[in-house]
Amino acid sequence: MNIYLPIAEMSMNIFNLIGLGGIVGFLSGLLGVSGGFLLTPSLILMGIPSSIAVASQSANVIATSATGSMTHIKKNNVDYKMAFIVLFGGMIGSSVGVWVFTILNESSQLDLTVKILYMIFLTVIGLLMFWELGIAKIRKFKKIVVLKKLHKHNFMHRLPLRTKFKKSRLYISSLFPMIIGMVVGFLSALMGIGGGFIMVPAMIYLLGMHTSVVVGTTLFQGIFVSINATFWQASINHTVDFLLAFILIIGGVVGARIGSSVSSKLPADRLRIILASIVIFVSIALFVDLIMPPKEIYSIVSPKGAW
Repeated sequence: MNIYLPIAEMSMNIFNLIGLGGIVGFLSGLLGVSGGFLLTPSLILMGIPSSIAVASQSANVIATSATGSMTHIKKNNVDYKMAFIVLFGGMIGSSVGVWVFTILNESSQLDLTVKILYMIFLTVIGLLMFWELGIAKIRKFKKIVVLKKLHKHNFMHRLPLRTKFKKSRLYISSLFPMIIGMVVGFLSALMGIGGGFIMVPAMIYLLGMHTSVVVGTTLFQGIFVSINATFWQASINHTVDFLLAFILIIGGVVGARIGSSVSSKLPADRLRIILASIVIFVSIALFVDLIMPPKEIYSIVSPKGAW
């Protein structure tokens, strides 16, 4: 059963889209990570234009972040002071990201840029995950116990505008959380990622925040950063296909619930191997897509907004 996507200006099988959303949602629930960094390249590989895939995923992140943050708000796992400082940087970064997105889209370089960025990004993440798994296996085999602090004090903690974050039990400069927010917001707007898998480790290992507070804080600020990116994408570039985002959300919600119930039955190491393998597979698929000759050498389709 095909459905017409008005912004993407193409017909897609609705069950394929629901299935994709379900698979990514299942992996999110199974592995405890945001599926945005897998969903956007998967949509591109299915034939959705990069501009539509990136912008529509921003709308999708609003729903997933709002759903996830509600649980952490009820558990009082959100550092609101930290969230608003990161959010300030995220607003700036996502606005700049949309501006760069617009320039690349108008110059017809967006598709190539997004594919290359994802290919590099996913390859690095996948290899780092396999490296960490290998090191953990070696330490376990040799029975090596590593004792280390959660974080080390360095120049970042000596920056000006130091602020006390009571919820996170930190006394650090507000500048660095703001910079983290800017970087993640920029990537969110340009690549359509939720940013959690970048922000969470950065805030844990660089800032020294507790994991439970980090996840809730990241999800909370992510709602507003994604709203900002979606608003500018829709108003300036007209590339947000809300019908596509809605269909993906339906599949994602169902898949996430199933994945959450299955996750407790599998060992953590095996789950991480699954995620790392999927990340590398998607990266290879993007590389193949880049080097394969196009089906149609010439095209009369112009970029969105051009005549």
